[in-house]
Amino acid sequence: QVQLVESGGGLVQAGGSLRLSCAASGRSFSSFAMGWFRQAPGKERQFVAAINWSGVNTDYADSVKGRFTISRDNAKNTMYLQMNSLRPEDTAIYYCAAGWATTLKNGPYDYWGQGTQVTVSS
Repeated sequence: QVQLVESGGGLVQAGGSLRLSCAASGRSFSSFAMGWFRQAPGKERQFVAAINWSGVNTDYADSVKGRFTISRDNAKNTMYLQMNSLRPEDTAIYYCAAGWATTLKNGPYDYWGQGTQVTVSS
């Protein structure tokens, strides 16, 4: 089992920045691909970014490319999402996920956190 806990969400003005963290415990964190997903009210959950086990390979949704950066620190069992130039449309609950992903974007991801709210005001 892997337990994932997100933190770092909050309220920020458009153009601002936030850094999300995902702390993992349980089975070997460094073995898994990790991803960030988000879900806005009334919308389906969507892929945001993902990173492979070593941190060498990453993938991003087109809507966040150039603004968001995913990273991980296997020594700290933690993954991060640096979000810059935030827009109101980035408002959502952000979830981290871990798994033996065949592809970074599509997973599959077997373990999920509870989510952290990000709200971007205009």
